[in-house]
Amino acid sequence: MKNILAEMKMYGRYALGLRGFFRQRINLADAEAIIRQRIADRDSNFLRLMERGVFGYSKSPYLPLLKMAGCELGDIQNLIKTRGLEATLYKLREAGVYVTFEEYKGRKPIVRNGNIIDIRPGQFDNPYLTRHYHATTGGTTGPGTRVAIDLEHLAANAPILMLERHIHGVLNIPYAIWFGTLPDHTGLGSILQRSRYGDIPTKWFSPVSNQDSKAALKYRLANQGTIIAARLFGLPVPWPEPVSLDQAALIARWAIKTVAAHGTCLIVTHVSKALRVCIAALEEGLDLTNVTLMGGGEPPTPAKVKMMTRSGARWVPQYFFVEAGPVGLGCQQPVDETDLHFLKDSLALIQYPRQVPGSAITVDAFNFTTLLPSAPKLLLNVESDDYGIIETRSCGCPFETYGLTEHVRDVRSFGKLTGEGVTLVGSEMLHILEEVLPTRFGGSPLDYQLMEKEDRQGFTRLSLLVSPKIQIKDESEVFETVMEALKRSSTAAHLAGELWQQAATLTIMRQEPIWTKGTKFMPLHRTKLSQQMKKI
Repeated sequence: MKNILAEMKMYGRYALGLRGFFRQRINLADAEAIIRQRIADRDSNFLRLMERGVFGYSKSPYLPLLKMAGCELGDIQNLIKTRGLEATLYKLREAGVYVTFEEYKGRKPIVRNGNIIDIRPGQFDNPYLTRHYHATTGGTTGPGTRVAIDLEHLAANAPILMLERHIHGVLNIPYAIWFGTLPDHTGLGSILQRSRYGDIPTKWFSPVSNQDSKAALKYRLANQGTIIAARLFGLPVPWPEPVSLDQAALIARWAIKTVAAHGTCLIVTHVSKALRVCIAALEEGLDLTNVTLMGGGEPPTPAKVKMMTRSGARWVPQYFFVEAGPVGLGCQQPVDETDLHFLKDSLALIQYPRQVPGSAITVDAFNFTTLLPSAPKLLLNVESDDYGIIETRSCGCPFETYGLTEHVRDVRSFGKLTGEGVTLVGSEMLHILEEVLPTRFGGSPLDYQLMEKEDRQGFTRLSLLVSPKIQIKDESEVFETVMEALKRSSTAAHLAGELWQQAATLTIMRQEPIWTKGTKFMPLHRTKLSQQMKKI
């Protein structure tokens, strides 16, 4: 009963908050001024969050880490003054002030120098948020985490997103989104953020309907109520139209008609869904010239982008995660299909060596720190489960003129499986591989392995390798067992299973699992993209 009342209060705040949210708008000059000011204030914004959100918050999980490091607020202030923000974060990281991906997700306690710090659910939440509604993550930091979203946070993201559209020449042109509805935050979040500058999609295509995902009544009401409220304030937000993954041709045809009527259009979605639209267009002989595709959710590999651009469409990458918002946006003069400008107005990013779980491989993992007071989570050197290339260079892109000179590219995840724009944390599959399947069909955890690779069209495919020595009468039972386990695991895992089932992403293969050259067994095995590309 207590939880129900809390939910009712939260959605009541959301309904009241929408009124003021929809009334406020920004223009291009506002957006430019806001981003420049944030970059100028990075150090002071960080210190303000440290003072109020860490040292001024007794439940902060970072306080014990700072205490063990012998670090007070004055020490951090001095470091910022003498060394700058990124050098200060490196110094803190070396002193043990950081949180690994597993610790952040609550799967492991924080252990430093023999001291254990237990993390309770919600302890990383920003304590100063209004909390207008909850979303479930499904992006690059993994699924299953409830994130409190504040409308102020969505408003804070709007300036940089407006500049992105302006820089790529797609501001205020007809566009469609192919995203889900709550509890999937991507659709509603995309619309709310861009409503601040009046850029409303012409179409909202949803790959999983409310009925398919069995969304709770509160989510259906929140979706419908938001659309009605937006329309009352003169924003023509479209109702979501169910378009399953095998119906991508409907979106390709919409794009063709829109280009014929307006000369151009934009489609915003996840990488694999964008690829599906392009393949559907190629199969029907449709030319997507003057169509821009924009999105993220998974790595835009060369194979995927090559197939997309074959259709005539232009590709612009994005890098988001719910806990922080936009992380990187596509460069106008990119060196490759993954080239992004890092959004240092709202985040700080350093890299630090990290051994990949289940292997001897070491990567320079991303460690993020939030700088804006509206961020849903307060991050201080928190791993995101991603790694890649960070570089500072002059590219001649308009993003540079705002001070966004750092680039991030070739971003990869070292513990997640990605397909059709949804991600699944490795540990959720490990439970299925090492416990659920052996219990159901026999054998040991060494008899089951999940292999991730790209097919010839660039789609990410997952093969469940099952040792031939396991006696299974009907292999469809293995598939059904995995789907049922995903459904029980988390809301995001359930959504992932539904989309994978639609796209035939997961297949069962009867063969012995693959061992590494170093005689190591990795339950989650990835075929190198470079090897796959040679076959295309």
